[in-house]
Amino acid sequence: MGMAAYLPPGWPAGVHPPGSEDFERTAVGWLLDVVPPDYRLYGVLRRHPLALAVMASHHVAACVEGARQGYRTARSELGEVLPPHGIDSVLAAYRSEGRRLVATAQAVDLVARALHGEVFRPQIRAGRLERAEGRGAAWTEEPGMSEPRGAPPPGLTRRRGAALPGLRSEERGTSDERRGKAAR
Repeated sequence: MGMAAYLPPGWPAGVHPPGSEDFERTAVGWLLDVVPPDYRLYGVLRRHPLALAVMASHHVAACVEGARQGYRTARSELGEVLPPHGIDSVLAAYRSEGRRLVATAQAVDLVARALHGEVFRPQIRAGRLERAEGRGAAWTEEPGMSEPRGAPPPGLTRRRGAALPGLRSEERGTSDERRGKAAR
């Protein structure tokens, strides 16, 4: 009986382990679920999974940026048409979607790396087993940050320790917290 393949944290559910008989088929199916439905019309993306992974990476990176932009502008765009609790709910939705989109971007990165032939192994540091990809990693556009192992989607870098993955520090907190600070 062989040893089970190691899958790093963040590996997408439903995608078989790299090297298994159904890996490429399940990876393509999952990646097609990540991108807009019309991408299914292009046979080249099914024939060349790496091309699909690159397109999925660009698509998800754009979605992350769109969620960030929406979060930053929600008050000015909706402040006159929604009550304060409605804006708070919209901001909460952006924070939730930001976390989901960042997790998807990380999963796309893992699948792309596996399609490139990378073999994932558990990381052992300081005498203990650690995750290869931490759950606290967040994508940012801030250059010069230290890079953990693995390449982020194009134009983005990874930053560890973000309290809310997918959102920058100025985008965190509730509107009540900001109103309280402004009143002081």
